[in-house]
Amino acid sequence: MHTFKAIIEKFEKNGEKTGWSFIYIPIDISEAMQPSNRKGFRVKGTLDKFPIEGIALLPMGDGEFIMPINASMRKGTHKAMGGTLTVRIEFDPKEYELNSDFVLCLEDDPTAYEYYKSLTKSHQNYFSKWIDAAKTEVTKSKRITQSIQALGMGLGYSEMMRMNKGN
Repeated sequence: MHTFKAIIEKFEKNGEKTGWSFIYIPIDISEAMQPSNRKGFRVKGTLDKFPIEGIALLPMGDGEFIMPINASMRKGTHKAMGGTLTVRIEFDPKEYELNSDFVLCLEDDPTAYEYYKSLTKSHQNYFSKWIDAAKTEVTKSKRITQSIQALGMGLGYSEMMRMNKGN
């Protein structure tokens, strides 16, 4: 387990990451977990005392990685931008499992499924994680429907979110 202190930062303007909260992962720690790796990978551990699992570290170039800090992580740590976290992480070898209802619906729509398979693994996971984050079955069903429709139209996750904004 690797332990370090990190300050929650926020991208003011950085393409699709604009507005994201994140922490930098020291290069020596990312190298210790995944030597010479330049692709994203998952970690588990704690932020302060808040447990995390299956959290993706994202490459930023030159061997640097960030960990996006989502709303549930901020609420769980009771920290916002500028707050200091005690981070304890280690490599998490467990693969992310797609939402099974979403997969069944995808398989029923060949056009959506073919487009979905053409996306990178991380972009495929965006859809499933968004569905899994729904708090009710009604919302989960609505998100599955929106995802299948968007994929059938050849839209990725961010395009779907822009299309559905306000719905």
